[in-house]
Parts: sequence; structure tokens; C-alpha cells
Amino acid sequence: MKFSKTVMTGLVMLIGVNAFAQKKADKFEKLQIEMFPKAKEGYKQVYIQLPVAKNENDLKVEFFVGAEKMLDCNKQFLMGNVKSQDLQGWGYNYYDVESNGEVGSTLMACLDKKMTKKFVYIQPEIVRYNSKLPLVFYVPKDLEVRYRILRPDAAMKKAVQK
Repeated sequence: MKFSKTVMTGLVMLIGVNAFAQKKADKFEKLQIEMFPKAKEGYKQVYIQLPVAKNENDLKVEFFVGAEKMLDCNKQFLMGNVKSQDLQGWGYNYYDVESNGEVGSTLMACLDKKMTKKFVYIQPEIVRYNSKLPLVFYVPKDLEVRYRILRPDAAMKKAVQK
């Protein structure tokens, strides 16, 4: 009797976890990236698939293209640029990243000479949120793409008038 209760409880939990996993999986649109070109030599294709969200028009995506490097106390940035390209015949766009990995920096004297691992990146860009389309990037093999979702403040504020 005790064994059957344990088995029954386990089955109920397994079904619940499976239903939760299925529900979570349904929050993404079906991803299609076959129409995008293949990455050229020395580059890789990476993409961001955004989950379906309520009020997507209120959301934005900020993406950062960069690499982790050992850096000193100065402010650094990765030299390069990101160009938006049109996928001919589809009306979609993708991003070509050009960078040789060089880092620009302020020239402060770092007294402690301590080096720390930091993510250094090209000037970030903000684009509209659209879960129906992937954000596709072509980046040099030694770089990566990170992103964050920007959400509006719930309360609307009023400007000060003088």
C-alpha cells in the first residue's frame, strides 16, 4: 500500500514537471534561420531567440558584441562596428560585425597594476523586441554576443516645467 502511494506520488510529480516543461517550451516561436547566409571564413553565425512576451511593443533588446579579456583599471572598449544588413527578398535583417579584437582605452595610471577579467564590447545597440524573428549575427570567431531585455517602468512620470 505504501509502495503504491509512493509510486503514484512520483508519477503525479513527473506528469506535473513534464507539463511545466512543455508549457515553458511553448513560449518560443518556431525558429527558422535557414534563409540567412552561411558565415564567411573566420566568422561564426550566432543568434538570439526571444521568448514570446506580453506587450512586445513596450520591450527593447540591447545587445553587446565583445570578448572577455584581462584588463587594468582603465575604461576599455572594443574597436569595431556593427552593420545592419538586409536579407534580400525576405524583409529581415541581420548584423555583420567587423572587429579585429583591438581594445581602446583611457590612459589613467593604474597604481596597483592589477589585471581583472572583464567583458569588453563594441558600442551596444538597442533594437525592437520581436519574438517572431531571431536576431542573427555574423561575428569573428573570437567574439561573442550578449544581450539584455529592457522593460519600461510601470509608472509614467511627468516632466518638470519651469
